[in-house]
Amino acid sequence: MDGAALTQKSDSRPLAGRRIVVTRPAGQAGHLADAIEREGGVAVLFPVLAIHDVEDAAPLAAVAARIENFDLAIFISPNAVTRALAAITAQRPWPANTRVAAMGKSSERELARFGLTGVIAPVGRFDSEALLALPEMRQVAGRRVVIFRGDGGRELLGETLTARGATVEYVECYRRGKPGQDAAPLLKLWAHGELDAITATSSEGLRNLFEMVGSLGQTRLRTTPLLVPHARIAEAAAELGLISVLTTGPGDEGLLAGLIAHFAKTEHGR
Repeated sequence: MDGAALTQKSDSRPLAGRRIVVTRPAGQAGHLADAIEREGGVAVLFPVLAIHDVEDAAPLAAVAARIENFDLAIFISPNAVTRALAAITAQRPWPANTRVAAMGKSSERELARFGLTGVIAPVGRFDSEALLALPEMRQVAGRRVVIFRGDGGRELLGETLTARGATVEYVECYRRGKPGQDAAPLLKLWAHGELDAITATSSEGLRNLFEMVGSLGQTRLRTTPLLVPHARIAEAAAELGLISVLTTGPGDEGLLAGLIAHFAKTEHGR
């Protein structure tokens, strides 16, 4: 019996001995990794998105200087919170009259780190559609809105708010890229049958993972349980030919619950 099997036999926690890949960017994987390890699992950190500074910081600095002119600031991701608020709070305190909105628990946690609470945020699903469905996002005629985000991304949020009568500005405060990370540690785990599941939290990151592991890793990836917190990521997985894809509830909490449910089912089927 190998070490992982012995661990599972002696540890009653639901993820005992399971090696689970966490693909969040470096510096943002800790919350999910800690949750996995509290349940007995082994979190394997393999970031599939690299976060870089924007080449031109002038637009962000300009908005920081007049942030009080906006009624609402929307942060698309934790990276947007970190990069935007670092620039803004270096110049001035956050204005009391500018409300903040975010789309996920990770962004809310990062906003709290900067002292911002009372966040407008959806519950139960974390995407543009869920945020737009909130009452605060329906009555926006005449409101001035700034959206902090990375390079590119969906336009649905800004387009819908504009159609509802808001004046919207986008500010790109970081760039995403593919890390130059060596996939050898994952390939080694696969070769020894010691990689039990992978979590992916963005379609772009999943596509990066597919490229980073190469042809041998892609063969393994197709049949490794992949847990994703949104249907759009599951669709991207299907396009890549992955066949063991499980869509969980939203956020890290949803991923953890999905992992526990998946391995409970696996154990029951043995």
